[in-house]
Amino acid sequence: MSAQRAELGEFLKARRARVAPEDVGLPSGGRRRTPGLRREELALLAGVGVTWYTWLEQGRPINASGQVLDAVAKTLQLTPVEREHLYRLAEATPVRLPTMSGCASESVFDEIVDALDPLPAVITNTRFDIIRANQAYHDLFHDWHQLPCIHKNLLWCIVTEPAAREQLLNYDTEVPYLVGRLRSAYGEHVGDPDWETDLERLRSICPEFAQLWSRHEVAACTPRLRRILNPIAGELHLTVTELAVSAHPDLVLYVETPADDETRAKLHLTRREATAR
Repeated sequence: MSAQRAELGEFLKARRARVAPEDVGLPSGGRRRTPGLRREELALLAGVGVTWYTWLEQGRPINASGQVLDAVAKTLQLTPVEREHLYRLAEATPVRLPTMSGCASESVFDEIVDALDPLPAVITNTRFDIIRANQAYHDLFHDWHQLPCIHKNLLWCIVTEPAAREQLLNYDTEVPYLVGRLRSAYGEHVGDPDWETDLERLRSICPEFAQLWSRHEVAACTPRLRRILNPIAGELHLTVTELAVSAHPDLVLYVETPADDETRAKLHLTRREATAR
């Protein structure tokens, strides 16, 4: 059983456990040993054989047509991003190949993110390793990088740094979203040694991440509000926008813009050279 097929099986189990019988018009049937639909119930509703579906969930190397996967996705009430994740894991759609072109070079990344200053901006890969960041970003999140880093990683700093937990006021929604984005990207990197090593290390040092990762939840890119309590500026409301770097499909540019006039007026107080004076 390949790592990708094993991941497919775990994803299906997690999503099946999320659907209550009454959600799909079935009687609850009293107490159940495990939450959600039984395999035979899902197979019946999706119009597929119980044995076939069991094999699919067990990660066996069976072929799954788009029509059948669509029926399973509909029964499991998957969101569009979850449906895409399912197809990718089942190898039912071509893997997106990196399309490098001469229209963008990593050598200009510093100049691009610096030009966005005073807006905090950072470029990461889909694993959230920090590739480039401008000084406004470093100043805003300076306190979130106090512990020794194995490598600079946006998600690692949020879930392991005490200051990040204290200063990120919507931590309880931001972290599950980031883990969901990581899980979505992982579908194209199952079995990759770098990914597997990082994930195993993070699961071992952060039980909270391990618990969120076990949910197999995936998330689509969406603009969102980040509420930060800065020691000098006070509470800030920033809109986080993710921009794809088309010439480098594994990279994302994150830009934080003030969500209100009060934040816009106070943003300069996050600059370390200003507070030093």
